[in-house]
Formats: sequence, C-alpha cells, structure tokens
Amino acid sequence: MNFNQTNIIITGGSSGIGKATAQLLASLGANLTIIARNQTTLDQAQTEIEAVKLSQNQKIFTLSADVSLREEAENSIKKAIKLLGNVDILILSAGMAHPGYFQDVPLEIFEQTMAVNYWGSLYCIREVLPTMIQQKQGKIVLISSGAGLIGIYGYTPYSPTKFALRGLAESLRGELKPLGIQVSIVYPPDTNTSQLLAENQTKPSETKAITGTVKPWEPEDIAQEIIKGIKNNYFAIAPGLEMKFLNSLHSLLFPLLNRYFDHLIQKIKG
Repeated sequence: MNFNQTNIIITGGSSGIGKATAQLLASLGANLTIIARNQTTLDQAQTEIEAVKLSQNQKIFTLSADVSLREEAENSIKKAIKLLGNVDILILSAGMAHPGYFQDVPLEIFEQTMAVNYWGSLYCIREVLPTMIQQKQGKIVLISSGAGLIGIYGYTPYSPTKFALRGLAESLRGELKPLGIQVSIVYPPDTNTSQLLAENQTKPSETKAITGTVKPWEPEDIAQEIIKGIKNNYFAIAPGLEMKFLNSLHSLLFPLLNRYFDHLIQKIKG
C-alpha cells in the first residue's frame, strides 16, 4: 500500500504510539487529522508532524475532543471527514491505564477506562463507517495491548477494556470484509511513553515484577510494525516475538503463565 496522499484519522495522535504513527505516516506522504483532548499537546504534536512531511501540499489537521463522550467523538469524526474528504484509514490509539489493586481502585477509574478505551473506539468506528461503506474501501486499526490477550495482575481496570477491543475487532472483521473494509488489531507490549511513566506511579510491586521481565519498546518501533501490518493487511499485528507467541498461543500458554506469575507474586509477598 502506498500511503502518499491517503487520508487518515488518528485518535490519541498527540502522544505515544499515536504520535509516532502519525509522524511515520506524514513522512510517507499521508494527509492526517489528529484527535486528542489537550489542544496544547495537539499544537506541539502538529509542529513535530509537520516537520517530517514528505511534501508541502500535505494536510495536517488537529481536533480537540474527548472520544469517551459520544457527542464529542461523533462530532470530531464528522469534522475530520469534512477536513480530509474521504477517509482511507482510521487508527484508534486514544487510551488510558491506571493500574492498582482491584479493591483500592475507585469505580470511577473502571468506568472512565472503559469509556476511553472501548466506547471511544466504538463511537469513532460507527461514525466513520458510512463513509467507508460508500467508498467500498477503508481500513480500521484498533490498538489493544498484550494485556488484551492475557489478564495481568494489577490491571483489572485496563485488561478488560483491551479484551473488549479484541472481541469487537474479531466480530467486525468478517462483517466488514465483504464491504471492502479491512479491520486490524494491534497488541503492543509495554512501550516507552508518558502513559507508561504514569502507570508506574500506581503500579503494584507484583505488577512491576511481572511487566519488568520484558524491556519496553520505543513508540517509533511500534509505529513501524503498525505500518507494516496495514500494508500487508494483517488482522492481528503483534510486535515482537513475545507478542507473536502470545497472540498465537495465549489459550495454551495461559496456565503456564499463570503459574509463573503466581511464583513472582509469591516472592513479592514473601
């Protein structure tokens, strides 16, 4: 797939994996609309994305919206379509994570995480679909997580939301394929982003022991994997050997991983 002059919407595109993917796509000639909550962060991201454009006639737009709110999500997609015209690719990178012990995490965190990670993706997909169906082509890329393949200790607010995205992607894939629309889902491992730094502030020691066994990736490397997956029409995009094994064998590996995790947790608890 040639990304030159393709029209792409990226939610959560002002930081982390979303921004790195936007920069890579801009360097390949894409027109972009970036959606995120904070206008200041959006402005900074736009400057960085503009700096790597392939040509001066590329269009880079930003829209401030909270995709967890249905009306804001729908309006932002409507505006993005007006700015870009036909939308070739929708990348859903907006997300949040707040690890902690299940009984200590306020219910509001569970609700907010589901609203951002799952509903924020679903709202945007629903709004962009009529355009893609009319075009008889399009690509939708959902960003899940390794924690969407196997539940992780300390991530009870987060893992279920990423499991939900997996279920949505698997259900949509067959429904949209006959309409010319390709669905992909990405399972990134831990990635060096501001979100990971924030997670480490509330992450239980047991969780740190589990997640600390694997070196975090850089967002630019995840972006490369996403672009490769889109070009090759992969349904599951699983960066790295660990994620590939987990994606292929998670049901078989689950009992072994549970025993290993239990061992790590027992060591922490003494």
